[in-house]
Amino acid sequence: MSIYIQLFLAFFIPGILGYGGGPASIPLIEKEVVDRYQWLTVSEFSEMLALGNTLPGPIATKMAGYIGYEQAGILGALITIFATVAPSLILMLTLLNLLMKHKESPKVRRLTIYIRPVIAVLLGVMTLEFFYSSWEGAGLGQTVLIGGAAFLLLEVLKVHPAYVIAIGLIYGFFFLAA
Repeated sequence: MSIYIQLFLAFFIPGILGYGGGPASIPLIEKEVVDRYQWLTVSEFSEMLALGNTLPGPIATKMAGYIGYEQAGILGALITIFATVAPSLILMLTLLNLLMKHKESPKVRRLTIYIRPVIAVLLGVMTLEFFYSSWEGAGLGQTVLIGGAAFLLLEVLKVHPAYVIAIGLIYGFFFLAA
């Protein structure tokens, strides 16, 4: 069997079976890469897991990219990353297609009406948690300054969010990292 097919299967299967995302699929990935294909030892896997947890982003895709690159270069990394996100992507597209097909249904309309307040509350809670975390880490003055500047850039000056994030990263690096 081709290394590319093995890489795809090693990350696609845990992606399907690992309900709950990255943390739930880590033991399944370990079973594939350590036990089944023996690309890594248990020690190497645990070191890769520790390193992956220090970096931002989903752990499963970081592990997939690393293992894919180690086994088959850039193409291997691309295949393993795609295999990791493919189950979620397929499910999302399927559900979106189903939702769009029945969007005129009274049941679907009621569902979306009931979901909106829940999403609003969840976003509000997340915003408060981010605010408190920022307040504890950078202080109230920095939090208000950064929040105000972000609001001004996004809502008044209509700057693209990617640029606002980049400005925030640069500001944090030079003024908050000390």
